[in-house]
Amino acid sequence: MTRQLFISMTGLFMVSGLLAEVPKYSNEFLSIGVGARAFGMSHSVVASTGDVTAGYWNPAGLIGIQRNMDIGLMHAEYFAGIAKYDYAGFAIRIDNRSVGALSIIRFGVDDIPNTLELIDNNGNIRYDRITTFSAADYGFLFSYARSSKVEGLSYGGNAKLIYRRTGDFASAWGFGFDLGFQYRLRQWHFGANARDVTSTFNAWSFNTEDLEDVFLATGNEIPSNSLELTMPRLILGAARSFRLHEKISLLAELNTDVTFDGKRHVLASTPFLSIDPHLGMEVDYNKLVFLRLGIGNMQLIPDFENQKSFDFQPSLGLGIHWRNFTVDYALTDIADQSIALYSNIFSLKFNFNLPSTIKSD
Repeated sequence: MTRQLFISMTGLFMVSGLLAEVPKYSNEFLSIGVGARAFGMSHSVVASTGDVTAGYWNPAGLIGIQRNMDIGLMHAEYFAGIAKYDYAGFAIRIDNRSVGALSIIRFGVDDIPNTLELIDNNGNIRYDRITTFSAADYGFLFSYARSSKVEGLSYGGNAKLIYRRTGDFASAWGFGFDLGFQYRLRQWHFGANARDVTSTFNAWSFNTEDLEDVFLATGNEIPSNSLELTMPRLILGAARSFRLHEKISLLAELNTDVTFDGKRHVLASTPFLSIDPHLGMEVDYNKLVFLRLGIGNMQLIPDFENQKSFDFQPSLGLGIHWRNFTVDYALTDIADQSIALYSNIFSLKFNFNLPSTIKSD
């Protein structure tokens, strides 16, 4: 069975490599992240995540939801508010050993002017002929997590459905899978998340009827229907919790993103793979107030004399948990002067118990 699976997977990668385009950055809206806690810790949560946002970061962590149902919401804006990024998550405990979840992500730019009909047949400029359209990406993650018979070990997976649309000009449907594991041993937490484990496929369809004249006049190539491929990514994490005082605790976590699409501008890279580490810390007082710090986007940047200097981007976060309600805030990309990346992130979580309908497994 294992041999047959290996042969099938090898054949899948060979066929997809022949039929699909393999850009280095594909479906990047699914790499932004969800939840202000994770943003405050520079996305270093794959080992410690244990709420509804685990459906995104590591589906195995859904086992850690505190009650029968967990709901999460987040909104962020980029490019001075031009681009909107929204997330909604819903997790429900199926039985004592399993949890299901749904996560919805949208990244879009709305009200884009369409000036194709600005000039009428008589050469007159007609502002009343301007219409608008949206360029938006949607991700739907269907998650399932289960605790194993090995104490402290849980596993889970995502089935991802992707829809991308640019007005009436182009659209794409895609699908893919993620696999995640978590293992907890006393104060230690370990996690692994294999994203796009079988590669994620986007089938693009273009409607160029209204664009052909412009493309020909400007010398641009008319796009054709195609298949886009997102390569796998492996995220590994290890965390440890410390009791600093009777009511004060510290959680420190180190994550490493490993990509297999060639050389990237990260801390360590080869022609085959790239390694991008990031670190997060969280201090809490009586599980009521949380302070967070993260360090990410570590790079060795060469100057004009080819001397390399170490650079990174810090992030800060604050969280308040009261009974069943949690509000989190993060200030991200503090060292970046670009308004396109700098952002304030807010997210909300609410967990509660449904009437007792859960069955023992």
